[in-house]
Amino acid sequence: MAQVLTQNSLTHKNVLAEAFGPTEGAVKLAKQAVLVLVGVLALAVLAKIKIPMWPVAISMGTFAVLTIGAAYGPRLGLATIVAYMLVGAAGYDVFQNSSADVNGWAYMIGGTGGYLVGYVLAILVMGWAARAGWDRSWGKIALAMLIANAVIYIPGVLWLGQIYGWDQPILQWGLWPFLIGDGLKLIAAAIIVPGVWKMIGNARA
Repeated sequence: MAQVLTQNSLTHKNVLAEAFGPTEGAVKLAKQAVLVLVGVLALAVLAKIKIPMWPVAISMGTFAVLTIGAAYGPRLGLATIVAYMLVGAAGYDVFQNSSADVNGWAYMIGGTGGYLVGYVLAILVMGWAARAGWDRSWGKIALAMLIANAVIYIPGVLWLGQIYGWDQPILQWGLWPFLIGDGLKLIAAAIIVPGVWKMIGNARA
């Protein structure tokens, strides 16, 4: 019979996705499959949402990456982001700037390719941080999200420089205009994840 986690059985090593539902057997696998599907849909929908902001509009794709990584943990988070990438590679319009005409593998190896690599790394960073219990503390989860943002931008900027050349204003294209919006997204995600744990009523063991 599948075991269901109770509040008393949770520890600081549990991530949010493990705070409910079955923890073993076929029903656990079914729950995980549903979570992957939900995560892919969330990534696809939020990637298309842009909030007006100076100096550039805020895309919610990074917000989705950070929160899914923190909520799912490294393994389920990695499965989700890989599934998302596969859906995109198949030609579906799921990325921030993809379209019916520009999509699939051709889009993924274009200017945003490095940021997509960074998404995978960021999911792992957030998953490992959550597995270590950092998702229970606003300060620690904010630090983890700063690191996760860095691992998105590093391959993203390097990729842009490699494609277009370092004689171009690469940082102006791919870094500086987005920092204010990313800071706001980081604050929101850092509030939401520990806040959900507080609602669950689970304290760090």
